[in-house]
Amino acid sequence: FWLKLSVCFFQQAAMAEPKEESVDKMATDPPADAAGEEAAKDGAKRADGEDSAEGEAKKSEEPKEMEQDAPVDAREKVDASAAVFHTADTTLNVMAVSKGKLLMGLTDGGFQYLLAGADTTLNVMAVSKGKLLTGLTDGGFQYLLAGARASVGMKAGRYMFEVKIVESLSLAEPQSNGGRAPQPRQLVRVGVSTTGSSLFLSDGPDNVGFDSEGYLVQDKTKKRVSQKFTRGQIIAVLVNLDAASPNANTISLFRDGVRVSAPQPIPEHLHGKPLFPHITYKNVTLQVNFGPVALKRLPFETRMLGGAAKQDVEVAAAPELKNGKPEIVFPVALPDKGFFDWVDAFLERNPSYVELSERKINEWASKSGLWRPKSSGPTCNDTPGVKFGIPLMDDSSVRRVLDAIAPTQARNYIVPELKANLMSTERSEALKKFSALDFKTTAKVIMGEPDEEFKQTVQALVLADKQTAAEAKKKAAAQEQERKRLLLDKKKKAEEARKLKEMAQKKKLGKDVEEEPVEKEEDAKEDEEMKPDAEQEAPVELTDDEKKLWYRKLDVPDVLEKTLSKTYASFSLPSKEEGFEEISYAWQPEAAVSELFRKWILERPSKEEGFEEISYAWQPEAAVSELFRKWILERKLMQPAEELQPGEWFKEEWTKWQKTLQGWRKLQAEWKDPVKKKALIARKKAELAKKKESSSADGEKEKDSEAPAEDGEVKLMEVNAEDIDVSSVDDVTDLGNGEPLFAYFAYEDWTLLATRYELHLLLHAFKKDLNDPDRPSFAEGHVAFYYNKYFKKPFQIKSFSCKEFKDFTELVKDTMDCSEETKLLEAKLAEDSDASHFVKLAEEDRRERQRRSDAGDETAALNFPRPAPGPRQPQSAPPPRGSAQQSGNRPASGGQGYQPQKRPYSGTSSYPPPKQPRSYGSGNYYSRR
Repeated sequence: FWLKLSVCFFQQAAMAEPKEESVDKMATDPPADAAGEEAAKDGAKRADGEDSAEGEAKKSEEPKEMEQDAPVDAREKVDASAAVFHTADTTLNVMAVSKGKLLMGLTDGGFQYLLAGADTTLNVMAVSKGKLLTGLTDGGFQYLLAGARASVGMKAGRYMFEVKIVESLSLAEPQSNGGRAPQPRQLVRVGVSTTGSSLFLSDGPDNVGFDSEGYLVQDKTKKRVSQKFTRGQIIAVLVNLDAASPNANTISLFRDGVRVSAPQPIPEHLHGKPLFPHITYKNVTLQVNFGPVALKRLPFETRMLGGAAKQDVEVAAAPELKNGKPEIVFPVALPDKGFFDWVDAFLERNPSYVELSERKINEWASKSGLWRPKSSGPTCNDTPGVKFGIPLMDDSSVRRVLDAIAPTQARNYIVPELKANLMSTERSEALKKFSALDFKTTAKVIMGEPDEEFKQTVQALVLADKQTAAEAKKKAAAQEQERKRLLLDKKKKAEEARKLKEMAQKKKLGKDVEEEPVEKEEDAKEDEEMKPDAEQEAPVELTDDEKKLWYRKLDVPDVLEKTLSKTYASFSLPSKEEGFEEISYAWQPEAAVSELFRKWILERPSKEEGFEEISYAWQPEAAVSELFRKWILERKLMQPAEELQPGEWFKEEWTKWQKTLQGWRKLQAEWKDPVKKKALIARKKAELAKKKESSSADGEKEKDSEAPAEDGEVKLMEVNAEDIDVSSVDDVTDLGNGEPLFAYFAYEDWTLLATRYELHLLLHAFKKDLNDPDRPSFAEGHVAFYYNKYFKKPFQIKSFSCKEFKDFTELVKDTMDCSEETKLLEAKLAEDSDASHFVKLAEEDRRERQRRSDAGDETAALNFPRPAPGPRQPQSAPPPRGSAQQSGNRPASGGQGYQPQKRPYSGTSSYPPPKQPRSYGSGNYYSRR
């Protein structure tokens, strides 16, 4: 039943189908019989009639070409060879080959991500008078884009130029370290830009163009307006500046002679300005055709840029070089003294100069779409580091290739490497890279008080920073006000809802409901509070102090403090002795460097550095030298010498001291132990007896130091330590009766004794090892640093129960002092002072404290915190018979932990008994018989 019902259903559905669909089926399926053939022919005729009608409808719907044939122009034409890519108008990774008709970009490592723009970026290489552009493909250059701007700009008329992707490179890429490379890997952008604008098409408002992905790009924005183009296709860019044309001030794109984009309006601010062909690309080789003959004709007649009328175009001449040779400038300045602001101002005034630095590579990569992760470590303006999480970008291959190709191009360069330009060795290495070509090498010193122009620049930058901060603050305040308003509205609505709910409940219970009056005054007060503060809208102005500023303080330091502390001692100023053609002072006239500065502070650079010119930008050489000398001295006092290492003299003296101190501590322990003291006295008596026998044989008798008893026994002389002058003691280990001078030293006395000698040794060793007349000692702030460097242990004043360093110096004032004039620590004792002298100082200090304590001065007693003892090691069980003795206390199993002891715990401690506090009140403290 169900099967029959299904068959009927499908039959009815087939009968209900429209006739057009059956005709289509008949027209496509083979007929089964003659009747079918007739029906098929009839259906085919009907289908053909419909297709022809649809075709005519489509033709009528297709838009006509918006451009018309160009009229005959009898005006004088520009030379077709004038449209080229000048080296100065290309990036360094662009190489021009075959008279500028072929473009290739440097794709070495990171260069596949850099965009090349209007003039030319550093990855553009020009060959054969700029008619062919090619590039490198090694290392990090594969991530950077190249760009070039032609030398002929259009002012009027309608002209086109062509670009053909000859080659598309697919380069191998190692695995990323978290970085993200912009896509696609191969990219071409064609358009126009104004002279002097950004070298990157789509960077800034002064350019417009199409990219190979079908987008119109302008001022970091893009929208899809055309179809894609790829390798082997001829792309024509039509620029219509004809005021009489309905498509005036538009730019169009054609692919293989067919329009793929409607005319796109050129931004209004570019109207009336000469527009130069502009190409940006990466990982491709391009053939560029400016005419006069087109590679692919368009549907209408138009002229190529190479055949344009002279009145319609502007030809940009190649930048002229001073004295016929390029220049490389090395600015020299002190850190955080306006260095990078001066460099930016210099580049703005001199656009023909190309910057070679890490910060320029980062800027280049950022404009190319590379994403740079936040740095995990400290950074600085001088060497921010090229770190993008991409191996070929992070391996410095971009910088290495730039250093190789930059000297081969006749460009003007500036190398703003702050630390490197202050060091003679670094300057020499940099100049060697440019020794192949005849570059004019210039060192421009920018130190001291700037000129008025730079001061105004700094004030403008400071004002701009304040305005940005004020706007951000105003925006944050507005957002906070809006947040409060929304919160208040929410509270009001909640309160109204609560009241309505209460009223509804009262009505439900039959109670009378009174409407509450609207609190207009309270609402007005709240609205008044929500209004922005009028003071926030006050104009941003510079304060009097800001108007006096010479330099702008940046958020990031120019050079890291750690780097400065290691290298500032090697800083030097360039001089004509290095081979400069000119010494230029940017801000004040030239003057001679003082002879004292030459001999004492400056590390005079050698002629091998190869500079031809040294220029001082802001102040004369003498003023710069004095400023530099003071700055060096200031840095030496502020920065610890991290490169300092203990010398041999210190190591020998420190070894001897440790051995001597250990012997003294052992002798004191023996004197305090009754058994060992008795043996010590016996040895002393034996020595005296032997000495007596020796002297008797020579006819000499001891009268002062010994007296024989009636039974012939040798007795030691009686000594009252209180009556002995410490300075008269010859042997601190024996006062005459075997008692050492330090017999009753406590923990505090031994600590001060060791500290006295260590600081004495440290001050003399520092002077010897550093060997710097400018820095004979160090300040109190660096005591802990040098103490740890020399003695490999920390120094903390709290270990001496002191809160400030001056309290500590009071404890060791007989050994060390701090100069009031220089604020440096000074050793009071000579370098060759005997170690026993420090024992005498410690004993004198102890006796002075004892006398003060006897007089009732409670502050005389010392109580230093003692270091906590280490964890007590459990006693290991004796090894079983027949087993080998293990070294130390480790079990023989090697991997087992502590095993339970077989012997019962005796209860005796392995630590020495704690020392009892000595009473300073006894009157016979020094009478020890």
